[in-house]
Amino acid sequence: MIQFGHLDFGENKIQEAIDKWSLIKKEFTQVKLHMLGKVQTNKVKYLLPLFDYIHSLDNLKLAEKIAQEEEKKNKKLKIFIQVNLGQETQKNGIDKRHVESFCNDCVNRLGLNIVGLMCIPPQSLDPKPFFLELKKISKVLDLKELSMGMSSDFVEAAKHGSTFLRIGTDIFGKRG
Repeated sequence: MIQFGHLDFGENKIQEAIDKWSLIKKEFTQVKLHMLGKVQTNKVKYLLPLFDYIHSLDNLKLAEKIAQEEEKKNKKLKIFIQVNLGQETQKNGIDKRHVESFCNDCVNRLGLNIVGLMCIPPQSLDPKPFFLELKKISKVLDLKELSMGMSSDFVEAAKHGSTFLRIGTDIFGKRG
Protein backbone atom coordinates (compact mmCIF):
# COMPACT_ATOMS: atom_id res chain seq x y z
CA MET A 1 0.00 0.00 0.00
CA ILE A 2 2.88 2.37 0.69
CA GLN A 3 4.10 2.00 -2.89
CA PHE A 4 0.68 3.27 -4.03
CA GLY A 5 0.91 6.41 -1.87
CA HIS A 6 -1.01 5.38 1.24
CA LEU A 7 1.01 6.80 4.12
CA ASP A 8 -1.26 6.73 7.20
CA PHE A 9 -1.83 3.45 9.01
CA GLY A 10 -3.55 2.58 12.28
CA GLU A 11 -2.78 -0.03 14.89
CA ASN A 12 -4.67 -1.16 17.97
CA LYS A 13 -1.87 -2.90 19.87
CA ILE A 14 1.55 -1.49 20.64
CA GLN A 15 3.46 -4.79 20.59
CA GLU A 16 2.00 -5.80 17.22
CA ALA A 17 2.92 -2.39 15.85
CA ILE A 18 6.51 -2.63 17.09
CA ASP A 19 6.90 -6.03 15.43
CA LYS A 20 5.26 -4.91 12.20
CA TRP A 21 6.33 -1.28 11.74
CA SER A 22 9.78 -0.69 13.28
CA LEU A 23 11.72 -1.59 10.14
CA ILE A 24 9.11 -0.22 7.73
CA LYS A 25 9.17 3.24 9.36
CA LYS A 26 12.96 3.37 9.12
CA GLU A 27 12.78 2.70 5.39
CA PHE A 28 9.68 4.81 4.69
CA THR A 29 10.10 7.85 6.92
CA GLN A 30 7.04 9.58 5.47
CA VAL A 31 4.70 6.89 6.89
CA LYS A 32 2.55 8.11 9.79
CA LEU A 33 1.42 5.57 12.38
CA HIS A 34 -1.76 6.08 14.39
CA MET A 35 -2.46 4.37 17.72
CA LEU A 36 -6.18 3.67 17.70
CA GLY A 37 -6.52 1.29 20.64
CA LYS A 38 -6.44 1.66 24.39
CA VAL A 39 -3.03 2.72 25.70
CA GLN A 40 -1.83 1.58 29.10
CA THR A 41 0.45 4.00 30.92
CA ASN A 42 3.22 1.39 31.25
CA LYS A 43 3.35 1.09 27.43
CA VAL A 44 3.76 4.81 26.65
CA LYS A 45 7.56 4.51 26.54
CA TYR A 46 7.18 2.07 23.61
CA LEU A 47 4.55 4.20 21.92
CA LEU A 48 6.53 7.40 21.47
CA PRO A 49 9.40 6.22 19.29
CA LEU A 50 7.10 4.60 16.71
CA PHE A 51 3.77 6.43 16.62
CA ASP A 52 2.90 9.87 15.29
CA TYR A 53 -0.73 10.06 16.48
CA ILE A 54 -2.78 8.78 19.39
CA HIS A 55 -6.55 8.63 18.84
CA SER A 56 -7.44 7.28 22.26
CA LEU A 57 -6.40 9.65 25.06
CA ASP A 58 -9.01 8.89 27.68
CA ASN A 59 -7.73 9.82 31.14
CA LEU A 60 -5.50 12.25 33.03
CA LYS A 61 -3.00 9.65 34.24
CA LEU A 62 -2.29 8.68 30.63
CA ALA A 63 -2.04 12.34 29.59
CA GLU A 64 0.53 12.98 32.32
CA LYS A 65 2.57 9.94 31.29
CA ILE A 66 2.54 10.99 27.63
CA ALA A 67 3.71 14.48 28.61
CA GLN A 68 6.59 12.99 30.64
CA GLU A 69 7.68 10.71 27.79
CA GLU A 70 7.39 13.50 25.21
CA GLU A 71 9.77 15.58 27.29
CA LYS A 72 12.23 12.67 27.73
CA LYS A 73 12.21 11.79 24.04
CA ASN A 74 11.86 15.36 22.73
CA LYS A 75 8.98 14.34 20.49
CA LYS A 76 5.43 15.70 20.22
CA LEU A 77 2.58 13.43 19.19
CA LYS A 78 -0.65 14.58 17.58
CA ILE A 79 -3.34 13.56 20.02
CA PHE A 80 -7.10 12.99 19.87
CA ILE A 81 -9.19 12.94 23.03
CA GLN A 82 -11.55 9.97 23.04
CA VAL A 83 -15.04 11.07 24.06
CA ASN A 84 -17.58 8.56 25.37
CA LEU A 85 -20.68 10.22 23.93
CA GLY A 86 -22.92 7.22 24.52
CA GLN A 87 -21.91 7.06 28.19
CA GLU A 88 -21.29 3.35 27.73
CA THR A 89 -19.66 1.78 30.78
CA GLN A 90 -17.78 -0.79 28.66
CA LYS A 91 -16.12 1.93 26.54
CA ASN A 92 -13.28 4.25 27.40
CA GLY A 93 -13.40 7.97 26.91
CA ILE A 94 -13.95 11.27 28.62
CA ASP A 95 -17.52 12.12 29.56
CA LYS A 96 -18.76 14.88 27.24
CA ARG A 97 -19.45 17.13 30.25
CA HIS A 98 -15.72 17.09 31.13
CA VAL A 99 -14.11 17.30 27.69
CA GLU A 100 -13.52 21.05 27.74
CA SER A 101 -11.79 21.09 31.15
CA PHE A 102 -9.82 17.93 30.29
CA CYS A 103 -8.67 19.41 26.99
CA ASN A 104 -7.65 22.68 28.63
CA ASP A 105 -5.66 20.79 31.28
CA CYS A 106 -3.92 18.70 28.62
CA VAL A 107 -2.96 21.74 26.55
CA ASN A 108 -2.26 24.39 29.19
CA ARG A 109 -0.77 22.39 32.06
CA LEU A 110 0.77 19.41 30.25
CA GLY A 111 1.64 21.01 26.92
CA LEU A 112 0.10 18.22 24.85
CA ASN A 113 -0.63 18.76 21.16
CA ILE A 114 -4.37 18.06 21.15
CA VAL A 115 -5.44 18.14 17.50
CA GLY A 116 -8.93 16.69 17.70
CA LEU A 117 -11.59 14.45 19.17
CA MET A 118 -12.45 10.79 18.62
CA CYS A 119 -15.62 8.82 19.27
CA ILE A 120 -17.07 5.37 18.76
CA PRO A 121 -20.88 5.63 18.74
CA PRO A 122 -22.94 2.91 20.40
CA GLN A 123 -23.16 0.01 17.97
CA SER A 124 -26.92 -0.43 18.29
CA LEU A 125 -27.83 3.22 17.64
CA ASP A 126 -27.83 5.56 14.64
CA PRO A 127 -24.34 7.13 14.61
CA LYS A 128 -25.44 10.46 13.06
CA PRO A 129 -26.40 12.25 16.31
CA PHE A 130 -23.09 11.21 17.88
CA PHE A 131 -21.07 12.46 14.90
CA LEU A 132 -22.97 15.77 14.98
CA GLU A 133 -22.40 16.13 18.71
CA LEU A 134 -18.66 15.46 18.43
CA LYS A 135 -18.39 18.00 15.62
CA LYS A 136 -20.20 20.57 17.79
CA ILE A 137 -17.85 19.95 20.74
CA SER A 138 -14.81 20.22 18.47
CA LYS A 139 -15.98 23.63 17.21
CA VAL A 140 -16.37 24.89 20.79
CA LEU A 141 -12.80 23.75 21.52
CA ASP A 142 -11.50 25.02 18.16
CA LEU A 143 -10.12 21.60 17.25
CA LYS A 144 -9.82 20.90 13.53
CA GLU A 145 -9.58 17.10 13.41
CA LEU A 146 -12.29 14.48 13.97
CA SER A 147 -11.49 10.79 14.22
CA MET A 148 -14.84 9.12 13.73
CA GLY A 149 -16.20 6.42 11.52
CA MET A 150 -15.24 2.79 11.21
CA SER A 151 -16.05 0.09 8.66
CA SER A 152 -19.73 0.02 9.64
CA ASP A 153 -20.39 3.78 9.62
CA PHE A 154 -17.58 5.58 7.79
CA VAL A 155 -19.85 6.98 5.05
CA GLU A 156 -21.99 8.78 7.64
CA ALA A 157 -18.87 9.92 9.48
CA ALA A 158 -17.43 11.43 6.30
CA LYS A 159 -20.72 13.21 5.63
CA HIS A 160 -20.50 14.74 9.12
CA GLY A 161 -16.96 16.07 8.87
CA SER A 162 -14.66 13.24 9.88
CA THR A 163 -11.05 13.97 8.92
CA PHE A 164 -9.76 10.51 9.95
CA LEU A 165 -11.67 7.32 9.17
CA ARG A 166 -10.76 4.02 10.83
CA ILE A 167 -11.77 1.39 8.28
CA GLY A 168 -9.33 -1.46 8.88
CA THR A 169 -11.85 -4.30 8.88
CA ASP A 170 -13.12 -3.46 5.39
CA ILE A 171 -9.57 -3.19 4.08
CA PHE A 172 -7.72 -5.94 5.95
CA GLY A 173 -10.55 -8.20 7.14
CA LYS A 174 -11.56 -9.23 10.66
CA ARG A 175 -8.85 -9.87 13.20
CA GLY A 176 -8.03 -13.53 13.67
